Order: sequence, then C-alpha cells, then structure tokens
Amino acid sequence: MNDPVLIVADSLRDRARAALGSRNLILVGLMGAGKSSVGRIVATQLGIPFVDSDAEIERVSRMSVTELFASYGEDEFRALEGRVMKRLLKGGPRVVSTGGGAFINDRTRKHIKRGGVSVWLKAELDVLWERVNKRDTRPLLKTENPKQTLESLMNARYPIYELADLTVMSRDVRKEQMAEEVLKAVIASRTESAA
Repeated sequence: MNDPVLIVADSLRDRARAALGSRNLILVGLMGAGKSSVGRIVATQLGIPFVDSDAEIERVSRMSVTELFASYGEDEFRALEGRVMKRLLKGGPRVVSTGGGAFINDRTRKHIKRGGVSVWLKAELDVLWERVNKRDTRPLLKTENPKQTLESLMNARYPIYELADLTVMSRDVRKEQMAEEVLKAVIASRTESAA
C-alpha cells in the first residue's frame, strides 16, 4: 500500500509550501548545477509556476543567450539579466532558475535577496564538467580549455554563491532526490529562523 508514502510526500510539500509562503524560491549556481531541471520539479511539487531566467531573457530579446553575448558582450547581457530578474521577482511565489552569472552581479544579487529565498546548488567540478561538456551552447566555455575555464569560474564565483540563503549539494543523483533536498532545506531554514 502506497498511502504512507503519499502522506509523507504531501506533508513535505505542504510544509515546504508553508515555509516559502508568498516568497519566490530562486536557484543559483554554476552552469550544470541543475538549476533548471531541479527547479521545474520543485515548482511542480510545490504547485507554483517555474521560470527560467535565461529563457525569459531570450523571449524578451528574441535572441539566444549565445547571440546576446556575441552581439552585445557580457556587460550588456548582465544589465538585461538584472532588469529581467527584477521584473520576475516582483510577483510570487514562483521558482526561478537563474543563469550562472546572475548572482555574481551585485545589483541582480540585491534583487534576488529582496525577491525571495535563494538556494545555491553547489557541485564539484567533475559533476559540472560531466553535465556541461556534451553541449557547446555555453558562451563562457568557448575557450581553448573549457574545463579549466569552468574551474576558474568555480574559484571566482563560489565565494559569492556562499552568500545565498541556503546551500544544497548537487550530486550525481536523481533530480527528484535533489528537488526533495531543496524542499527539506526550505523547511529547515524556516524552522531555524522561527526558533
């Protein structure tokens, strides 16, 4: 009989939904950390909308992220990203997956901090590399040594990602397990802040 599992799952969902309230849940981290794939599952489990900020940027600009980088450069892309994030985070609750550099930008990070609960999906280099090396759609990895570039990004960005409200380790496990760990982290943080 599966009823006990359903009750536990509903209880986890209900507790996470109550802990989140009307706030947004914003996933941050490097490319390949699972922000979009895990974010979709979390949103479905919570019964709230999911928005991928890169997809939203592409929608409003009518260009791919790669085209935006090539045409306007990273600084202009980050400015557009900040404007899109500010707009996305005005309403809630929703789950928002950010691009890898969004949280690094001071202004965008302030929007995220005001806009909800940030969760850093932290991953080791080998996990990230295994996930990103199969596609060449990552503008920042179009270098002579993309794995070294990814490691350099980790070294530069991880101290900033540590400023997120919560951290969940992204590992080589099922996405559903990662989503459950995100929900548990949201519940735990609310319980700790209430204590």
